[in-house]
Amino acid sequence: MTTGKIRVRFAPSPTGLLHVGNARTALYNWLFARRAGGVFVLRIEDTDLERSEARYESQLIEDLRWLGLDWDEGPEGPNVTEKGAYGPYRQSERLKIYAGLTEQLLAEDKAYRCFCTPEELAAEHQLAIKQHGPQVYSGRCRRLSPETVEKNLAAGMPFAVRLKIGMEPLRFRDIVRGAVEFAPEAVSDPILVRSAKEGEPGMPVYNYVVTIDDALMKITHVVRGDDHISNTPRQVAIYKAFGWPVPEFAHLSTILGADRERLSKRHGATSIATFREMGYLPEALVNYLGLLGWGAEDGKTEIFTLAELTRAFTLERVTPSPAIFDFEKLNWLNRHYIKLASHERLTALARDYFGGMLPAKDAARDDVEAWFARLVRLFAPSVDHLDQLPAKTSFVFGFDHEAARARAENAEVLAADSARTVLTELANRVRSHSAWVTPEVFKAWLNDIKAATGVNGKELFHPVRIALTGMQSGPDFDKLLPLIEDGAALGLPVTSVQSRVEQFVGV
Repeated sequence: MTTGKIRVRFAPSPTGLLHVGNARTALYNWLFARRAGGVFVLRIEDTDLERSEARYESQLIEDLRWLGLDWDEGPEGPNVTEKGAYGPYRQSERLKIYAGLTEQLLAEDKAYRCFCTPEELAAEHQLAIKQHGPQVYSGRCRRLSPETVEKNLAAGMPFAVRLKIGMEPLRFRDIVRGAVEFAPEAVSDPILVRSAKEGEPGMPVYNYVVTIDDALMKITHVVRGDDHISNTPRQVAIYKAFGWPVPEFAHLSTILGADRERLSKRHGATSIATFREMGYLPEALVNYLGLLGWGAEDGKTEIFTLAELTRAFTLERVTPSPAIFDFEKLNWLNRHYIKLASHERLTALARDYFGGMLPAKDAARDDVEAWFARLVRLFAPSVDHLDQLPAKTSFVFGFDHEAARARAENAEVLAADSARTVLTELANRVRSHSAWVTPEVFKAWLNDIKAATGVNGKELFHPVRIALTGMQSGPDFDKLLPLIEDGAALGLPVTSVQSRVEQFVGV
């Protein structure tokens, strides 16, 4: 059991957008640290120089901040100032540290130079397959004499550096899965530093640098995805070679799509940036990610603020079973948080989705912005995410009466004699009315039509709603009609109530 202050880290590679799996890992690390009063470290694993890009680093930092996950130690960059006593916090800036420790292992005879060529290693691999043996390195360069090694070095032969694995099983404690053990022959002698290309230094491999960084940064718990379980015995061997304490591990379950295949873009949105662009609120996403592989102690509570998650979260309640990403549940949570959000916040977030429907924000009048706030207040509770608002409100801005008539479910309603009677009566009243249609006037019209025709209920209201909105359901008329009339009065691309009825009925 670890003693002393808990230190955890989130160590993404800036080779792409932050996806939900990594975001959940960041969240669980953050929750574990915050609940224990520990330290949360952000470290950038950018030794893959060909694929790492500064824009991805900037984006993941922005995404973490958007989710509300701050860090106590982290890298220097355009969006964050480096802080902490264990930097630098980018692996690309720590190459001298790795090189010095490699020399130490070689000097202590805990590692050796491997001069095998790719072709020789491939031949070994094929022979192992043919003989149905373990597909691991044979260790032949481990047996080279010092004289042969010196001769090869003098000849300029390229080499990798491998760790000498002992005969003891490699064990570690996993908080999620219990005690785990690997036989040494399953690991063989892993490469620490790749064979150098001519004129270039050999690059240290992931398992080597991540272990060094975790040890030197005093990481006490390594919380990460279960795709790293097979890496862990190699890392344990490296800890032991240096005489460093082995941290506790917690390997989080895989996140699957509804088809129980690993979550990928074909299932829909997977990156935090995409969810943000779609108009999901960060508190909804954090709440949902918290439930992906973890559950409340009472087994039923599902709505948590970040503060509530922090108080409730324990690694012991993380399940090893795969987590299914349920978009419907995420949407349910997002609807919940949309209803809780302030109107001012929702209006500000929704504004960019209406670029072509409204004047530019810096050019819009205050009365237009106030009208838009009313629009958002009326329709936001009925969407799953905010980018659905333009489609949800499209009939307000551009009412297509021909498309409304042609819709199959509407055509069936409009074919009834009662519908034609109701719409004729409504058109007669519109024709004789010269002012804006208020909710009071409209209500009086409907009462008059009901009395004159004997039509009521959905046979009355559905044709009228179709004539005004193109749909059979929607917001209450007393809220919708003023919005339509005021939008038309402001000169926005909104068709007035009278014009809608005239166009639909053909007055």
